[in-house]
This record gives sequence, C-alpha cells and structure tokens, in this order.
Amino acid sequence: MGNVYVFLIVFRKRCKRLYHRIMKEERKNIMEKLLCPSMMCANYRNLEKEVNDLIEAGVDIFHIDIMDGQFVPNFGMGLQDVEYICKASTIPVDAHLMIENPGNYVEKFAKLGIDIIYIHPESDVHPTRTLQSIIDLGVKPGIAINPGTAVETIKPLLPFVDYVMVMSVNPGFSGQKYISSVDEKIAQLVELKEKYGYEVMLDGACSPERVETLSKVGVKGFILGTSALFGKEKSYKEIVKELRSL
Repeated sequence: MGNVYVFLIVFRKRCKRLYHRIMKEERKNIMEKLLCPSMMCANYRNLEKEVNDLIEAGVDIFHIDIMDGQFVPNFGMGLQDVEYICKASTIPVDAHLMIENPGNYVEKFAKLGIDIIYIHPESDVHPTRTLQSIIDLGVKPGIAINPGTAVETIKPLLPFVDYVMVMSVNPGFSGQKYISSVDEKIAQLVELKEKYGYEVMLDGACSPERVETLSKVGVKGFILGTSALFGKEKSYKEIVKELRSL
C-alpha cells in the first residue's frame, strides 16, 4: 500500500510538472525570471482570493516558509494552509524548511503536494541523505543558505540540488534589510551553476531594484515579500508585469 501511495505522489507531481512545462513554453518570451510570492506575507483571512489573484497575475512558484521556533525564532504557515495552497494551485509550490532535522519531515510535505523542498544544511546532520530522500519522493531538491554560511561548505551538496537559495537576510522574519555581504556569495554560486546545473534563487529584501540588478548577473528566481509585492497600492498583475520588464 505504501508503494502505491508513493507512486501516486510521484505521478501527480509529474502531471503538474508537465502542465507547468507547457505553460512555461507559452510564456517563455516574458519569463526570464522566476517570481515567487512569499505566502507568509499574504492575507491569510482571504487566502483563496490571494492564491487566485497571484496565479492570474502570472507568478511562477508559491513560496511557503515552514518554521519550528527553534532553528529560527518564529513560526510559519500551518499545515492546513499549506495543503490548501497545494490543492488550489496550478503552478508549483515550494516549502522552505527552516526547521531542525528537516529529513524527518520531507515525506510529510511531499504528501501534501509540495513540488520543491528547500532544506538548510546548517540544520541537518545528514543533508545529502535528506536531499536524496527528496529526490526519491519525486520532489525537486533545493538548499537554502544563511548569510553567514560559506559557499565552500556546501559545495559537496551542489550535485544533488536543482536550486540554491541565498538568504540575503537572517531567516525568520519579513521586512529586514538586505545584507550586502551576500553579493560575493551570489557571484560565486552563479559562476558554479553551469558546472552543477542548479538555479540561483534569492530570498530576502527583494526590492524591484534588487530584482533588476541581480537578474542581469545570473540570479534566476526571487522570493517576493513586502519589498516588492505585498502591501502595495498597485495590483499584483501590475507589479508582476513591471518586475518582468526590468
């Protein structure tokens, strides 16, 4: 029974990937960046409208922060909200696991319908094993690295991942200032991405100016919070159109 369930998870994800690939081809001329709204900043009281409006605006990936209050001093979205977004979404959904021992939880999030799982190597005793578990579940693996984590320390993990997400703020809270010292780390990871085949993502203080500058040097995706997307007078559709044009 367990094998059948895993097969159904993998089959569902492959169908979603096929749909996304078709949509990506249709929009490829304007999709040079991956724009990923951080759902921690969305209006929880009207989550259905938020999801629908963001999809209609043309975002690429829903980004969900999962926190345990230990690895970071905060808590993220609840599992019910995660499950709802996964079921309602026609685009990929990622989970950023800012938790201790993420390997104990990757199967749970795969079963909820998550398409991409980011782990922090800083919080996992056996990150390679965890990344392999994510791959075996039919989910795309990624790593997120804190501002103080050196690229050299995560090089052994690069062959296992599809995404490397650089934290340009200390994880756990929205609205923080960009830590400029990560620019050197971004440059290093962009230089290595052709060798290992991953995409570079940025999470933290992704203002329109930052999106414009870093997309031109090789950063593929941006986690959008209050610096660029949420809490603005313009509609999501207007903002996304402007960000794509940068």
